[in-house]
Amino acid sequence: MPSSTPAGHLIPEMGVIETTQSDNILRWDGEELYVEQDIYHNGQLVHRKYKRRVTRNVAQALAAMLHQH
Repeated sequence: MPSSTPAGHLIPEMGVIETTQSDNILRWDGEELYVEQDIYHNGQLVHRKYKRRVTRNVAQALAAMLHQH
C-alpha cells in the first residue's frame, strides 16, 4: 500500500518542497534495512527507488518481534 507525504516539507537551502512516495516494503541488502522511496522536488521526480535506511529504533523493534516467534 503506497504512502506519500502530500504536504511535503520545505528545504529552505534549495527553495523546494520535498515529497516522498513509498510502497513501505522493508528490504535487506545484506548490510542495511531500508525502504525504497521516490523523492519529488516541487512535484518533479528527482530520485527513483531511493534507499532510506530504517532507524535503529525501528530495526530493534522488528528484531524483538522476530525473536518472539
